[in-house]
Amino acid sequence: MAVLRDKVTVGIEEEIQKSYLDYAMSVIVGRALPDLRDGLKPVHRRILYAMFRAGNLWNRAYRKAARAVGDVIGQYHPHGDAAVYDSIVRMAQPFSMRYTFIDGQGNFGSVDGDSAAAMRYTEVRMDRICQALLEDLDKETVDFVPNYDNSLQEPLVLPARFPVLLVIGSQGIAVGMATNIPPHNLGETIDATIHLIKNPSASVGELIEHLPAPDFPTGGFLLGRRGAIDAYTTGRGSVTMRAKTEIEDAGKGYQRIVVTEIPYLVNKARMVENVADLVKDKRIAGIRDIRDESNRQGIRVVFELKKDENPDVILNQLFRFTQLQTNFGIQLLSVDQGRPKQMNLKEILQGFIDFRKEVVIRRTRYELARARERAHILEGLKIALDNLDRVIQVIRASENPNAAKQALMEEFGLSPVQAQAILDMRLQRLTGLEREKILQELAEVLAKIAELEGILASEQKILDIIVTELQQTKDQFGDPRRTEILEDKGEMLDEDLIPRGDMVVTFSSRGYVKRVPANLYKSQRPGGKGRIGTKVTEDDVVNQILYASSHDVLLCFSNRGRVHWLRVFQLPEESPYARGKAIINLLRLDPGEKIRKILPVQELRTEGFVVMTSRQGKIKKTAIEEFSRPRLSGLIALTIDPDDELIDVNFTTGENHILLATARGLAMRFHESQVRPMGRQARGVTGIRLKKGDSVIGMEVVSDDGTLLTITRSGFGKRTSLEEYPSKNRGGQGVITIKNTAKLGEVVAVKVVGDTDHLLILTSGGKIIRLRMEEISVIGRNTMGRTLVRMDQGEYVVDVARAEPYEEADEAEEEQGQIPEGMPEEMTEDEESEEESEEESEEEPESEEAPDEDDDQGH
Repeated sequence: MAVLRDKVTVGIEEEIQKSYLDYAMSVIVGRALPDLRDGLKPVHRRILYAMFRAGNLWNRAYRKAARAVGDVIGQYHPHGDAAVYDSIVRMAQPFSMRYTFIDGQGNFGSVDGDSAAAMRYTEVRMDRICQALLEDLDKETVDFVPNYDNSLQEPLVLPARFPVLLVIGSQGIAVGMATNIPPHNLGETIDATIHLIKNPSASVGELIEHLPAPDFPTGGFLLGRRGAIDAYTTGRGSVTMRAKTEIEDAGKGYQRIVVTEIPYLVNKARMVENVADLVKDKRIAGIRDIRDESNRQGIRVVFELKKDENPDVILNQLFRFTQLQTNFGIQLLSVDQGRPKQMNLKEILQGFIDFRKEVVIRRTRYELARARERAHILEGLKIALDNLDRVIQVIRASENPNAAKQALMEEFGLSPVQAQAILDMRLQRLTGLEREKILQELAEVLAKIAELEGILASEQKILDIIVTELQQTKDQFGDPRRTEILEDKGEMLDEDLIPRGDMVVTFSSRGYVKRVPANLYKSQRPGGKGRIGTKVTEDDVVNQILYASSHDVLLCFSNRGRVHWLRVFQLPEESPYARGKAIINLLRLDPGEKIRKILPVQELRTEGFVVMTSRQGKIKKTAIEEFSRPRLSGLIALTIDPDDELIDVNFTTGENHILLATARGLAMRFHESQVRPMGRQARGVTGIRLKKGDSVIGMEVVSDDGTLLTITRSGFGKRTSLEEYPSKNRGGQGVITIKNTAKLGEVVAVKVVGDTDHLLILTSGGKIIRLRMEEISVIGRNTMGRTLVRMDQGEYVVDVARAEPYEEADEAEEEQGQIPEGMPEEMTEDEESEEESEEESEEEPESEEAPDEDDDQGH
């Protein structure tokens, strides 16, 4: 007889709403969105856990991918094998993952969109970085839940040791929402996390200083930081990615554009086809051939241009119409405590920190429990060893093991665990050496218990452990940033669009600047006539030159103590006879502000110091990182008194010696540790005590190796061993570096040089002569030197710069200057004495260190 169940009437709207909501939450939490704590979706977590349980580790042999797929779908993830294998493939692709979790062997697809080989052909194992995700999993650090058929347990989350959500990123489409988190550099992410741990009230802006932008596995460029800042602040934003390109000379008036890195998630083959279609439709003119020369070493897509085409125009068209420039929409959405939530950068990092605190606490409790259990057993063994004869008697008198166990418990007050441990103890543990080992182990375990209890009682110790483990992870797996951030989004002159080359940069007293290829200046002998380095007017002279690469950054320090930024390739490239361009059109200078010193650097470093000196002998040291965030209006580098001005700037490591040189031929050497690091707005301390009418003309970073080249206004110069300049206390008067006479004139410049160095000497007439230092002999400090450059009437030396040696053409010998007849190479002692206006002692008396009356100002 059939039994009819009671009928239940349910409204269709209510049922659809409930069912769809259940479905939506299942997709959101169980499939599409990553967890805030370990940054993984369920499928990725189950893949890694299944491989971990199977022993498919980074230091074991590869296994068939099909086996890993079978373990996952058979034990934890009841979905299609294709979906699981696709996830494994993606975790093994270096162009999809910033840090791969799967070490694959075989064909795992390509950046051209080629699919991976079937799972029966490929082999996999976990990558080494996975040990930082799964470490301490067996120490009850996370909760386990039953798998889909209640036959096994699986972790609810992995005890990741670094913020995986940001490091590898995530893309997923759920119901009514989506996440799109870009990958980031592991080292930068950890730095931001550590900063937040040490500064819980830190703002998002402070964290962005450590984590400036995403870092994509395919490299390329990011145009500007505004989109990343918006995303980190609000949880939503968009960044513009651009391919990395180079312009090469193909000869005979032809040039080519070479693409070496492409934006993230761009299909290279489809991008090449798109360009070919645009050329065919004549939307992009000027390209005559397209070749994909990519191989295992990297990407190389070549666009051959027609003759005399402007490559910058073609490149801008490619950026506009193709995926060589594209956007990445950022959506920082993840599952937090079972609910989807859009978060900013600080909330994501704080969520990870809270999770790691829980992991460390649970791990410590687990280890404490195991330590207490071991101590309990060892204490029982100690009791047995202390009463060994009686223990043996009790055991021998017992009928069976259970009786012996009960007798031991009653005789010595032992617990069942202790009594069983005594019964299980081997006879060899009764020797004296084994007894000492038991006592030593007991002492170590008791000490560990005290340490673990101290950790649980102190939140600061827990945070210190988290910081230490983060730093260890960074040291082990960190690597340099791949995606370069371009400072100005609207700037079309990208660094890699400009060919690399050595340049001579000249700067005149009226503010005209330019760059000239360095190979236009050929080497000459001492006393040579030189060649025209720039065209100047009667009221304008070139007063500074420097030797730099076209890709270098120029830190431009002004006489008022401010620093401005320029790239060498942003300067106009002109002939040696051209005047150049007014720097006021390139920099935002205040009225009366002039550029005093320009330093070329390959990149703005974060280690080391900038040391500055003023005309009146003040010196200041500031960390380089203080100058790493440029502003259009410049930054204050040194607070200058109204009657003083900045005269020279150099980079140091913190362990260098500083040498200050004056116009009257004195030099002061001291260790830079005598100048403590100060803030950008400080005034500095006294570096050298000047005589009346004297002033500082230069500063060099020196050691005992090498020589010091001193050059005077009239073209005289000499080299002196740096060993002749003793290290003194800061604030003294210094020692003589060259005899100061009327004929020689005041000292213009000093340079630390070696035998292989080449120097460029610039005169007020705009002439530049190139000298080999090996042709200039090394002589003592208290001498006058020799003529290095012959000048016309009224002409004088204004500056000196170091140049790189190069192989010269044969015809260069025809251009070499000759030493004028009758010009002595070195002056004799009699001639020196005729030129001296007054007798000077070899060394000035050293004074005690000058008081730092303005040392604390500006801090």
